[in-house]
Amino acid sequence: MNLGPCGLLAHAPAWQQGSVDMAVEKPGSFQVPRLLRALVRVDEVWLALLAAGIGICAGCGVAIMDAISIQMHTALFVLPPGKGLSESPSLDPRRAIAAPVLGGLLLGLFMWVLARLRPKPAIDPIEANALYGGRMSLLDSIIVAAQTVWSNGVGASVGMEAGYAQIGSGIASWLGRNFRLRRNDLRTMVGCGAAAAIGGAFNAPLCGAFYGIELVIGLYSIATLPFVVIASLAGTLTVQILGFASPPLNVALPANVPNDVYVIIVLEGVASGMAGILIMRGVTTIEAVFRRSGIPGWLRPMLGGVVVGLLGCITPKAMSSGHSALRAYIGVGFPFITVAGLFLAKAVASAFSIGSGFRGGLFFASLFLGMLFGKVFAGVVGVLPFLNHMPSDLYAVVGMSGLATAIVGGPMTMTCLALELTQNFAVTMAVLAAAIAATITVRRLFGYSFATWRFHLRGEQIRSPVDVGWVQTLTVGRMMRPVTATARPETSLAAFRQEVPLGAVQRVVVVGGDGKYAGIVYPAEAATMLGQDRKVADILHLQNEFLLPGMNVKEALSRFEAAEADALAVLDGPETRQVLGILTEQYALRRYNEELDRRHREVAGA
Repeated sequence: MNLGPCGLLAHAPAWQQGSVDMAVEKPGSFQVPRLLRALVRVDEVWLALLAAGIGICAGCGVAIMDAISIQMHTALFVLPPGKGLSESPSLDPRRAIAAPVLGGLLLGLFMWVLARLRPKPAIDPIEANALYGGRMSLLDSIIVAAQTVWSNGVGASVGMEAGYAQIGSGIASWLGRNFRLRRNDLRTMVGCGAAAAIGGAFNAPLCGAFYGIELVIGLYSIATLPFVVIASLAGTLTVQILGFASPPLNVALPANVPNDVYVIIVLEGVASGMAGILIMRGVTTIEAVFRRSGIPGWLRPMLGGVVVGLLGCITPKAMSSGHSALRAYIGVGFPFITVAGLFLAKAVASAFSIGSGFRGGLFFASLFLGMLFGKVFAGVVGVLPFLNHMPSDLYAVVGMSGLATAIVGGPMTMTCLALELTQNFAVTMAVLAAAIAATITVRRLFGYSFATWRFHLRGEQIRSPVDVGWVQTLTVGRMMRPVTATARPETSLAAFRQEVPLGAVQRVVVVGGDGKYAGIVYPAEAATMLGQDRKVADILHLQNEFLLPGMNVKEALSRFEAAEADALAVLDGPETRQVLGILTEQYALRRYNEELDRRHREVAGA
C-alpha cells in the first residue's frame, strides 16, 4: 500500500498538454509594445481607444466589400452606374443565369480545395463568444468575407451581413489577442467589431450597437455598452467618410399610430414569427435534401445558382441581398398577387442560395422579405371590415422588422434599425410591439434564431452568444487532486485497518497488481467489517464508476449524481484504467460556483 501522493505531472499526458495549449494564446507575428498592452489592460480609456480603432478598421472592411460587390454587379449584369441589382426592372436572361451558375461552380470548387487545406470550419462571432472566449482566426474571417462578397456579387440571394460581421469581429479578435486582453474584454471587442460593421452597413449606429450586444455579446451591461457604442459610431462615420453610407428609407408614414391599430400590429408580429420559422425550416430542408442526394458538395452551389438564375429571369428582385430593392420599392404599391409572388420568389431564392452552399446570411434578405410580407399582410387586412385601415407602408416597415427579428433575433436591434431608417418615433413604437411578438412566437414555437438553429443542427448546444465556453475549460483534469492513499485488493482487512487508522483518510483508491483501477474502499466500513479472511476486495465500491480528465465540470457533476458518490477516481481512459487523481463532488461544485460568480462579476464590471 502506497500512502504517498501520486506523481501526476511526471508523465504529463497529452490531454493535460492540450488544455494548457487552449488556455495560452500563441502570440501573433504582430507584436504590440508591452506598455500599450499594459495601458489597455488597466485603463478603460485606452480600451475605448482600441474599440474606436476596431470600429474604423471594420468600417473600412465594409466599404471595401461594398465596393467589390457593386463592381461585380455592374460588370456581370451590365447595370447602369448607381443602380442596384435587385432594383433593376429586368436583366439579360443569359447573364441572369450564367452569373450565379458559373459563380456557384467556382465557389464550390474553391470551397472543395479549401476544405482540404483548412478542414476545420471557420468560427463565427456568435460561436467564438459563446465557446472560445472571443478567439477567432483573422485568415478564416477574411476567407469568409471574400466568399460572401463573391456569393452576393454573382447574384446569389444572400446578405452581406455575415461577411461584414465576420471581418469586423475577426479584426477585433486579432487585435485583442495581440493586446493580450482578458477573456471578457476580448469577447467585448469581438462584439465591437460586429457592431461597427453592421452600424456602418446600414448607416445606423444604434442598430449596430444593439446588434453587437444582443447577437454577439449576449448580455446588456454598463461595463460593455460604452465600448460597443464607440465602435459602432466609429464604424458608421468611417463608412460615411468613404462615401458608402446608405440614405434613410423614402417612405411616407403616419405621424402617429392609433391605439386600436396595435392589436393588428401585434398580430402581424405573430404572423412574421411564423413566416420566419417556415423560411428557416425551408433553408435547412433544402440543405438536408442536397446532403442526402449524394450530389458532390462542390457542385451544389452551381445547382442553387440555376434556381436563382431562373428566378432572376422572372424578376431581379429575387437576386442579391434585396437591399437596393428594399429602398427603391418600399413606398411603391403593388397588386396583391404581384407582391405575394415576389415574396415567394425571394423566399425560394434565399432558401436555395444558402441551402446549396453560397456564403452569406439572411439579415438583409429578411428585411426585404419582411417588407414584402408586410405588404401581403396589408392586402389581407385591407379587405377585413370594421378595422382602422392604415397605409400599407406602415405594415411594410413593421413586417420588415418583425420578420428580421424572427429570423435573426435581436428585437432592439430591429427596432433601432427602423427608427434610424424611417426617423419616425411613432412607427418605432409599433415596430417594437411587432418585434416582441415575433420574438415570443419564435421562442415558443421554434426556440432558435437562424444562427443558433444552424449551431443546433451541427450538434452545438448553444442558443445565444452568452459565454459558456468557460465550462469546457473547467475540466476534471484541472480540478482533480493527487491520490494520497492506495491499496491492493488482495490486502487483508486486518492489515488494512492497521495501515490506515480510522479517521486518517475518508477513502482509499484500490489499484490491482497490474496498476489498473479496481475501486474505492472506505476505512470506516473496513473498521466495522468482521472476519479473519476478509480482504479489501470484499468491500470495493465504484468499480466501474470513474471520471476522465477531459470531462468538463457539468459532465463530472452529472457523473457524481448518476453514481450517487461524493468522490470518484480520475482515470486516463476506460481501457488502460491508470489512476491519475481523485475529485470530490464538493470541490467540483465549489469550483463551478466560483467560476460562475467570477463571470457574473465580469459582466457587471466589478
